[in-house]
Amino acid sequence: MTKPILALAGASALALAAPVVVAAHEAHGAGMDEAHILDTAAFMKMHGEQLSAAINHPSRAADKARDPFRHPAETLAFFHVGPHMKVGEYAPGGGWYSRLLGHYLGGEGQLVGLFANPLAATTDPARQQRIRDQAAGFGAEVAGYTGLPAERFSAITLDNLEGHKGTFDRILVIRALHNIMRAGIADTEIRAMRELLKDDGLIGIVQHRAKADAPWSYANGSKGYLKQQDVIDFMRLNGFELVAASEVNANPRDSADHPEGVWEMPPVLSTKREDLKALGESDRMTLLFKKAK
Repeated sequence: MTKPILALAGASALALAAPVVVAAHEAHGAGMDEAHILDTAAFMKMHGEQLSAAINHPSRAADKARDPFRHPAETLAFFHVGPHMKVGEYAPGGGWYSRLLGHYLGGEGQLVGLFANPLAATTDPARQQRIRDQAAGFGAEVAGYTGLPAERFSAITLDNLEGHKGTFDRILVIRALHNIMRAGIADTEIRAMRELLKDDGLIGIVQHRAKADAPWSYANGSKGYLKQQDVIDFMRLNGFELVAASEVNANPRDSADHPEGVWEMPPVLSTKREDLKALGESDRMTLLFKKAK
């Protein structure tokens, strides 16, 4: 007998439909108990105004072109990221989510950049220092995006967990899991994140999704794509249970078989293929996990 998981159907920003319950694989414990059914409508009633204000802030004018493809309102609501929470953003990168989260959390919450363990990521001392420098500059970077004081934001590298263990409400890994998979550091990074989470904390993953029958050579992270079941199994092996899965970031038009990988899709368009320009961004899984007991 299968157990239910929650799937949030795609909806326009801040006009979310009621959750739809679908069947999940019972294998590997993928499912959720009744205490973890997420009431998205109640969440939006409580926090929708603040989330809308952050999404529509004038400083995000250039970012909003990606909103129809990245569904920030629906994604953060699905992950139940409240404006009062301590939230870790893993591998902040270009700042698209940092700008949004900075406004959303910069009042009563905490945005913390989570950067890779430099000692695991590379043996090159110069590259290790660059990672530490990026973490040290994160607060000022988000302050520059938002106009808020830099002391409202902080960052750590994942070799520096003391004083932070068990303090995070949410950790978000947005389009980044493939990078640490192909670098061979995913296990240690995810286990470090597990230590950072509160007992009832959750980790949300958005990841480019390979077809279920894709060969390992294509779905090992080197092309930017991972299989959804592989991600669920990987997280289980590293101390997490699947709470819920959403199709809010799905794009069935993405064939996920591009020779040069996901970077052929918008917005990168690395090979400038005309047939991909109108398809939107990649097909993506959106998964929510809790700490296994």
